[in-house]
Amino acid sequence: MDGISWTDLDADEQRVLTKLYDGIPAQFCDPVAVLSLNRIGFIKGSRLTMEAEKLLSTALLLEIA
Repeated sequence: MDGISWTDLDADEQRVLTKLYDGIPAQFCDPVAVLSLNRIGFIKGSRLTMEAEKLLSTALLLEIA
């Protein structure tokens, strides 16, 4: 997971992370993107991991700046 940035993720994976962050269940997200994010460790079960939350925070800060 180290070295993966927001821009390394495709649009579907980014969308899934933001939907899960907003509280939308994983079952309503793109299943392929959910599997991919699960494999790289950004989702556990149907929740975001700490690494995913850090990635989202960093992406938001860079967007604001």
